Amino acid sequence: MIERGRSMAIDGAKGISLLNEFYHRKDLFWLSLWLCGMTALWVWDLLFLNEPALVRLQTAFLNSVSTGFVVVLFSVFFGWIGGVWLHLLRRSKWKKFHTVMQLAVNLIRSVPQIIIVLIGYVVLTMLLREEIIRSMLVQLLWMSAVISVAVVLEVADTVQSRIEHYRTLDFVDAMLCNGIRESRIINVEILWKNSRSHLLHKMIAVFGVSIFLQSSIDFIISVGLSTDFSLSNLPLTLGSLLATIDSKQDILAISNIFDSPSYVSQLFVQHLQGLSVAFTIVFTLLCMFNIANGYQRRRRLV
Repeated sequence: MIERGRSMAIDGAKGISLLNEFYHRKDLFWLSLWLCGMTALWVWDLLFLNEPALVRLQTAFLNSVSTGFVVVLFSVFFGWIGGVWLHLLRRSKWKKFHTVMQLAVNLIRSVPQIIIVLIGYVVLTMLLREEIIRSMLVQLLWMSAVISVAVVLEVADTVQSRIEHYRTLDFVDAMLCNGIRESRIINVEILWKNSRSHLLHKMIAVFGVSIFLQSSIDFIISVGLSTDFSLSNLPLTLGSLLATIDSKQDILAISNIFDSPSYVSQLFVQHLQGLSVAFTIVFTLLCMFNIANGYQRRRRLV
């Protein structure tokens, strides 16, 4: 019995140690928290939310998340190419052309991201009104491409900073002396082998920014659209679902608990659509922020 008790105590101590270690890995902790939170919310909505609203919520969530992933893919692909191209252009004989391109990049950088996305959505509404674009998939890809334009410079800046950092080290000159092509050194040795952690950190941040920009623009559009064009013409996302009258009424219902505190028991059953959408947006942004920061600290990225 004594040995068994001692063994159980040792196992318990190991379990507590593993939990403590897991908690201090903030990125994994917040990622698990986000997955568990979204799963718990889906189960709750499955039990208490009516079927049409549940279908809308699931569609909006999948559209927003898939758009965020496509934004990450687009921004990393074009940011990688753009960052490498600008670096090689700066070291080439085309100095004046590089200066012009740098001015164009700075001009784009000076425009707020939300303005760039808003312009892209305005063009999308015009194409929809003229029935040039009809496919829902094409609309989502357009939205992803527009958001990618707004955030791609962040990825390109990361790529250029990593290249410049390794340019100061001796191994780059040593590889050049051994006949290794500069493009291979940059793309394989610097970016792929030695900068994947930095790029992954940027990808997490880009995903969070994508959710934020998309939700913000959907709200702006819900206020400024004309009478012959509504959010129903656009793919359903978390932002557009939150902008519907039903969701707004659900959010406003929170004020009822100040007059009748007992109303809180009804709040999470009768007003689930708006509260679920609002919670999903806020909780996702909070988790993505902490995942990015936790990953940066754990990997000691600079």
